[in-house]
Amino acid sequence: MPETTPGTTPSSAVAADWALDPADAGACAQLARTLCTRGHDQVDSPEWVAKARDAWEELPLRLRLEVRRFRRHSGQHGTLVIGGLPVDQAVLPATPSVPGSVQRQATVSAAVLTMVACGLGEPLAYRAEKSGALVQDVVPVPGQETFHGNAGSVPLSFHTENGFHPHPPDYVIFLCLRADHDRRAGMRIAGIRQALPLLTPASRQTLFAPEFITTPPPSFGPDTATSEPDARPRPVLSGAAEDPDIRMAQLVTAPLTPRAAAALTEFGRACEATARTLRLTPGDLVVIDNRVTVHGRTAFHPRYDGADRWLQRTYVTTDLRRSRDHRPHDSHVLAR
Repeated sequence: MPETTPGTTPSSAVAADWALDPADAGACAQLARTLCTRGHDQVDSPEWVAKARDAWEELPLRLRLEVRRFRRHSGQHGTLVIGGLPVDQAVLPATPSVPGSVQRQATVSAAVLTMVACGLGEPLAYRAEKSGALVQDVVPVPGQETFHGNAGSVPLSFHTENGFHPHPPDYVIFLCLRADHDRRAGMRIAGIRQALPLLTPASRQTLFAPEFITTPPPSFGPDTATSEPDARPRPVLSGAAEDPDIRMAQLVTAPLTPRAAAALTEFGRACEATARTLRLTPGDLVVIDNRVTVHGRTAFHPRYDGADRWLQRTYVTTDLRRSRDHRPHDSHVLAR
């Protein structure tokens, strides 16, 4: 199960933190293996995703109930953590260490991620990031230690995923296959529902104004920022004043006015003040409501010995139809 940072108060504990019992974990593993029975099963094929969508209905009842409740309302923290998911550790290969690593071949972990994604909505990917793979590896890469993205091992600042895009994901799912050697790597989480009360009325008002520009993150490559046609001023917060959505990445969100700069700084302090750190162990699955929660990572020290930290990630949209103009042939991949 995930561990919160030492010294955290009870109020910072994960509200939905529970683990599958052995019987349910075994049933989940058996179902996942039925999606990996043929050597040519491809995670990104529409046929395989359709099978995973059907298989979702056969997962243990409690898992389905918790995910569905989270979809209706993601709670005070905007995060759901479930332990005990199968990752097939006995046959797990060495942690990938090449840039852009993804999972094209069906595996137990990829099946688990895709089934849960189908329970929340539909899996989603972006052609410019990780070659448009639906299941992506989050692993340290030699020579990219200071890279501000999933291949690095320095601290990763708070962000929502792909806030620059007209169709950012609604959820981000991570499954831990391996923890880092020293158990130092932590996923940092901060939700607007806890941070909002710490903001002054003036800062709240400014964060709702279109006085910020968010550009693509480094993981999208150097050419994406200049070719992105939708890089126009946006607010950081939108929607209901009492329960807003967030689009923000500390690295690539630029304020356009002095008051916007002050408000963004205040928002960052509020996130720091309310943040929690999760140190994941194999089989921990984290669902982040990307609309109301920012996340980041602490620093850690990879060894590049085949046993480094390994998470897998999938994006989810609750409404695949709304991005149809960005998805050629009605695929799950946004081409622009």
